[in-house]
Order: sequence, then C-alpha cells, then structure tokens
Amino acid sequence: MTTTTGPHPTRRLILQGAASVALIGLGNLPFAPAGAAANDKYPEEAFKQKSEADAIKALYGKTAEPSDKVKLDAPEIAENGAVVPIAVTTTLDKVTSISFFVAENPNALAASYKIPDGTLPSVANRLKMAKTTNVVAIVEADGKLYSATKEVKVTVGGCGG
Repeated sequence: MTTTTGPHPTRRLILQGAASVALIGLGNLPFAPAGAAANDKYPEEAFKQKSEADAIKALYGKTAEPSDKVKLDAPEIAENGAVVPIAVTTTLDKVTSISFFVAENPNALAASYKIPDGTLPSVANRLKMAKTTNVVAIVEADGKLYSATKEVKVTVGGCGG
C-alpha cells in the first residue's frame, strides 16, 4: 500500500503554477520596439490638409517624382465608393513609409504607414471615395519620394459614370 503526504496536485494548482512561470518568463522579454513605435508622432497636420499638394508638403516637406518601381493596384471603376480596394508594392530599397492620397476627398491624405527595416514594402487598404478622382501612392525610400497615380471612376450603384 502506497501513501503520500502533503497536498495533492490539482488541476487548479498546476494551472496556477504554469501561469506563474509564464509571467516570470515575460519579464525577460524586451518590449522596446513596441514602445518606440508608440512614440512616433502622429502626422495630425498632414491629415487636416484639403489639397493633395499641401498634405504631401505637411507630411514629407518635399515633392515626389513618378516612378515605375512603385506599383499602384486600384480598380478602374469602383462600383461602391465606400470601399475602394487599393494596394501598393515597390521594388525600391530602404522604404521607410507608404502613403495614400485621394485628391477630391475632403481631406487629401487617406492613410500613411511607417515601414520598419526588414519589412516587405507592400500595403493594402480600402478607401472611401466621394467621386471620380486620382489616387496617389507615395513611397519614401532612402530619403527620396516616389509616386504612382491612377484615376479611379466612382459609379453610383455600379451604373457607369
């Protein structure tokens, strides 16, 4: 006959022990990259601009040159202006940001992304567009700005326009 002394391990005790070990292990992880990203300044002034040129100047302080290395994928005709799918990819090196501008929207800057080192420079989004206009994607790479532009026709109910 076998006898044991002391408390019997229960499922609750095992789970509490596992949780304690996991929390102690989290204390050794570096959380600096997440904190550093949280300290990036929000480009509030750029998002307030009405014109595309003013928004680009407020965000970057310089102008962009058209480039065939920036590929903007957007539909020629958007049947629903509330959700226009767009995507940007580039073969440029040292990409630090990608931004989308919609010229005829109330605020020209639609979205802006910081691209960390080692990240694939590809971004997709769904934009809201009030009417037919140009969509401009700007890629900041190695301190220079490169752009791609495409006109997107917004139809009402998909009936042409």
